[in-house]
Amino acid sequence: MRLAALALGTALLAPGTAQAQLILDQCVAATCKAKLTPDELLGEVQLLIQAKRYDEARPMLAALATLPQYRFETRYLTGMVAAATGDHKTAIAQYQAILSDDPNQTRVRLELGRSMLALGRPQSADRQFKMAQQDAELPSEIARTIRTVRDIIRANRMWRVDVNVGFAPDSNINGATSADSITILWGGIIPLDMTLDERAKATSGIGQTASVSAGMRLPVGEGLAMIADLDTTGTNYVGSLYDDYQVQLAAGGEVRLSDDLRVTVQALGAQRWYAGTLASRQAGAKAGLQLGIGDRQRVGMQLDARRTQALFDSNYDGWQLGAYASYERALSRSIVASVGVFGRRDLLAAQAYSSKEYGASVGVGGELPMGFNAAVSGTVSRATFDAPLPIFSWDARQDMRYTARATLGNRKFAWMGFSPEVSVAYTLNDSSIPYFAMDRVRVRFGFARYF
Repeated sequence: MRLAALALGTALLAPGTAQAQLILDQCVAATCKAKLTPDELLGEVQLLIQAKRYDEARPMLAALATLPQYRFETRYLTGMVAAATGDHKTAIAQYQAILSDDPNQTRVRLELGRSMLALGRPQSADRQFKMAQQDAELPSEIARTIRTVRDIIRANRMWRVDVNVGFAPDSNINGATSADSITILWGGIIPLDMTLDERAKATSGIGQTASVSAGMRLPVGEGLAMIADLDTTGTNYVGSLYDDYQVQLAAGGEVRLSDDLRVTVQALGAQRWYAGTLASRQAGAKAGLQLGIGDRQRVGMQLDARRTQALFDSNYDGWQLGAYASYERALSRSIVASVGVFGRRDLLAAQAYSSKEYGASVGVGGELPMGFNAAVSGTVSRATFDAPLPIFSWDARQDMRYTARATLGNRKFAWMGFSPEVSVAYTLNDSSIPYFAMDRVRVRFGFARYF
């Protein structure tokens, strides 16, 4: 990573030659006294740093730190001195404090990325450089250098790990209807009202949640890499009746066709455990395409095909196919918006459970002042099923599905690298068959860390 840091440093820094005589250099006696205005003190510190006289700059920085109106300048220059003297942990802390108050400081974000590189944190550095690229006012020379640095990082990055733990109050942990009774067709003709058992109705609860997402990328040639991804998630409730655990492993290759275009192809396998029992297995493949359009826009596409073995009911055995497309655009230096469309096809053993679904999504998120990061998103889709369920209706089932999610976190507060976040998710399934209609509210309090 020294090559990446050096490339960026060359673009950011001009030759360090002092252009004005320092007040310290005007002293001819062993003891020198001078009265400086705050602006003069700031100028003196800047000249000392430019001349690489860091030990002499530190006491003046300490004096500058007593002036609240110079908090930004003090933090930034303290970070510069710390980085120049090898104390990158202090530099990172100073830069992060600035960005927590004002995430639009691109120069500070670039310096933060440099210090993260120097400290051996390429994944974190790449995230900062990616956000810096979204600045429409970035000079072209700096923009080109950032692209080069990010290419070097990606070429050398071997792994990533994201961890999230928390607890989640949930209004409907079993995803069931809230109706007390439903109407069935006895013999497919005579309507009968049936009272639902308590276990067939929506049940609320609080679960402990955890998820781990990990990835490995191993370069094997010019523009070629082997890639592997592991995604696990689980929710544990009192008892095991509604416990839900999932794991998916994907492995394959990545081809970089140009600086802005890459294609991935992976085989995958997945398993799900529900209520303490293995519920399903999946095997298949997925292919993806990512195209960068300048530094502020990106287009993505993915195709997914997998064969499902449902151990709880063989009627759900079959193929699941999906196609997804998305478009992302930076709205500002720290805010990104996205829109997407998707289509899914379930070709299962029972036609009544086979379906077509198509929909769209929209979202916006990013970093805010005072250390907050936030995101909101929503999805709407329509699902139509291939055949009716005669016990409920002679017409095939049709659903309208809606989801909305809001997440709020704070980067200023951290414990062992974990930062707090809270999310609220609402799901509504409006079905033509009341038994399958349901709504759900899930609030999650957690801690996240990205390695």
